[in-house]
Amino acid sequence: MTDIVLVRHGETTWHAENRYAGRTDVPLTDHGRRQADLLGRWAAGAGLAALHTSPLGRARETAAPAAAATGLAPVVDERLVELDFGAGEGLTGAEMTERFPEARRAFEADPVRDHLPGGEHPAAAAERAASCLADLVDAHRDGTVLVVAHSTLNRVLLCHLLGLPLRRYRAVFPVVGNCALTTVRWSGAGPAALIELNRPATP
Repeated sequence: MTDIVLVRHGETTWHAENRYAGRTDVPLTDHGRRQADLLGRWAAGAGLAALHTSPLGRARETAAPAAAATGLAPVVDERLVELDFGAGEGLTGAEMTERFPEARRAFEADPVRDHLPGGEHPAAAAERAASCLADLVDAHRDGTVLVVAHSTLNRVLLCHLLGLPLRRYRAVFPVVGNCALTTVRWSGAGPAALIELNRPATP
């Protein structure tokens, strides 16, 4: 079994307005960088076997202090990138309701069947991220791995790993805290066990 610590990147410049940042490479705020520093201090004593990150700058910047604290080279994996939100990219929920009200209402009712127009299907995102984690389990049996990724990706991935209905990802996991620790224990097959959810990263 491998413990996989899933972390959302630190706060970004779009956080205050809750804009949908999918593939747009928005930077961390000063507060986000402080959150990343706290994550690094936690990582120094966590006994990590590996550190993997999304290719987006906000995730790589978040992972940097953990890499410095542990001496681990961060491995960038394209499978950990955030979902593409299509027509919703860069918008708030209210702006989506103004621009495409019917599609937004359908998304709120079932964000998998009626994912955002032009966006990535959440099931495809969950599958690609799970394939990354399966590789990590194979490479680090009985180890602990830190994975720095994104809010929506982590939520759909958690539903996939825990055997929960994917369409419920927004309801079951309404909040994924920036730089908070969510740990799953997984053998690489069958459901994973949820060890902790949204624990603050403190040394």
